[in-house]
Amino acid sequence: MIFERIDFQTQRSRLLNREISLPEIAEEFAQRVRNDDYHAFLSILPERAFEAADAIQKKVNDGTAGKLAGMVMSVKDILSMKDVRTTAGSKILENYIPPYSATVIERLEAEDALILGKTNMDEFGMGSSNENSAYSPVQNPHDTERIPGGSSGGAAVSVASNMVMTALGSDTGGSVRQPAAHTGLVGLRPTYGRISRYGLIAFASSLDTIGILSHSARDCAQVLEVIAGDDSKDSTCSDKPVPTYTEFLDRDVKGLKIGVPEEYFGAGLSDDIREAIENVKDRLTGSGAILVPVTLPMTEYAIAAYYLVCTAEASSNLARFDGVKYGMSIGREDGLQSMYATTRHAGFGNEVKRRIMLGTYVLSAGYYDAYYGKAQKVRTLIRQDFQKAFESCDLILGPTTPTSAFKLGEKSDDPLSMYLSDIYTVSAPLAGIPAVSIPIGKDQHNLPIGMQLTGTAFAEETILNVADWMMSNQ
Repeated sequence: MIFERIDFQTQRSRLLNREISLPEIAEEFAQRVRNDDYHAFLSILPERAFEAADAIQKKVNDGTAGKLAGMVMSVKDILSMKDVRTTAGSKILENYIPPYSATVIERLEAEDALILGKTNMDEFGMGSSNENSAYSPVQNPHDTERIPGGSSGGAAVSVASNMVMTALGSDTGGSVRQPAAHTGLVGLRPTYGRISRYGLIAFASSLDTIGILSHSARDCAQVLEVIAGDDSKDSTCSDKPVPTYTEFLDRDVKGLKIGVPEEYFGAGLSDDIREAIENVKDRLTGSGAILVPVTLPMTEYAIAAYYLVCTAEASSNLARFDGVKYGMSIGREDGLQSMYATTRHAGFGNEVKRRIMLGTYVLSAGYYDAYYGKAQKVRTLIRQDFQKAFESCDLILGPTTPTSAFKLGEKSDDPLSMYLSDIYTVSAPLAGIPAVSIPIGKDQHNLPIGMQLTGTAFAEETILNVADWMMSNQ
């Protein structure tokens, strides 16, 4: 069931005007989450939410409520939450209870957001379809026989079905933007370092970024204002001041230079998506924007470079799951080596094992320079491609995915075909720059189509403004 959408701005206004209470809001959305038909949630937290709602209502009554009072959210199960089971979609962490919360969780709750549950995901964020969850695949609410995109598919579906208003996901190679495209949402991946990764269970540390899924660019901007900013617990987090992103919305696009890369519109892009983007380009030029042809010649190497870098980093990061420190532990009675092997064999799914093996191989003696080292050099060239393109434009426009949502099981036995689903989304993480996917229509099967806007580092306000303008002028 897709529930009726409740707009945050309207909800907040009613809350502050005492037309509705936080406990009433919590009960309404808790009922929606209890009726999850799509396997979007791995844990639901109604009692925790009810307790928080009572405390927030007192702040509302006192006139001290935070910026996000009235917003009901979910968070991807890769974000640690104190005293709440956090699995990363894996059996190896099935009973893991973190003793601390991620920085983003603390910041959301400090501004009175109501968190109703932890969402389903591809195991450790490894996947493009949300079929790699150790618990169950997530179904797309627009067609339950199709994938919602991954790895933040549960987060996307929780918003697309209106079980919550907004969700946090994580984006390593497209894991927020791709499910946003497949479920008809706005999906923002900020600049690497814009948001603290403290408490985010690591997949590929130089690529992982926490992202936001919502129905509107405005909601994304408001959440970003709260969770972005320096954090002493994360050495990779930037200390750049955080703008008031909502102040950059409601501006027109006249005079804005928008780059259109020829590499993004070749073979493999569906005709429906191509046509939808052409319609958007016409609207932009009709409103005074200037389309500028640009070239990103290293795009053809992006998938290869990305999967070499991310598997290498995954191999290193996932070595900690060995049956000793936390999580599943099997075979201790048979000695250390047996415990390592038995625990990891039983705890990890096939896709995670595949990526660990690939990563271990490319980091091994004799292959490091040929594979991982070369991939890092290609990564630098991809970053330089974007830097050169941005000399002639303010942002870059292109598809988010080559096709709309495919059927569950359609690509499960073809990992390479699955990896190619990320062709348009992996370049931004490699370059460390922000990107947002926005819905721009539906295909012939009535499935959502997404378009991606990519900006310069720490220029989230530019892509959010254009996203907001486009959604207001559809």
